[in-house]
Amino acid sequence: EGDIISVDCGVLMNDFYGDHAYTFEVGEVSPETRKLLEVTKASLYVGIDAMRRGNRVGDIGHAIQKHCEREGYGVVRELVGHGLGRKLHEDPQVPNYGKRGSGKLLQDGMVLAIEPMINMGTHRVRQLKDGWSIVTGDGKPSAHFEHDVALVDGCPVVLSTFDYIYEALGLPKNDPVFA
Repeated sequence: EGDIISVDCGVLMNDFYGDHAYTFEVGEVSPETRKLLEVTKASLYVGIDAMRRGNRVGDIGHAIQKHCEREGYGVVRELVGHGLGRKLHEDPQVPNYGKRGSGKLLQDGMVLAIEPMINMGTHRVRQLKDGWSIVTGDGKPSAHFEHDVALVDGCPVVLSTFDYIYEALGLPKNDPVFA
């Protein structure tokens, strides 16, 4: 009760990969945790909006970082978004932090997994002994949302959807966290 859990799944269909992440509330969460979810989800769309022809990968990360750090959150450095295609993780890496104008040039036809991972406290994370689970360095909550985005005619087109999650959980699509 009052916790959050992030689920990140990859899918292979017709020889191409998709990748998707969502952070779920477990029961009622605190206002501070809800704000973390809202800011993280909003940062996903801020990052998507920066995916424009002529921009660079660093523009995406810079937009996400600026949005989250302005709210006092830590932006995870050890885990990043990535290109998608015939492999689940392709170039380029898409950090959720960065410098404007840096990194690979964004061009039509690119497909990226944009996936901000944002912590309530420090930006640091650590892997548990199971070799898979990741937790924050200070034990505070972390949120993670991810969409697959194609660059088409110079603009981002979101290929993934959260709609099935809303439907399964009976959530309104206009909820500020889930919209």
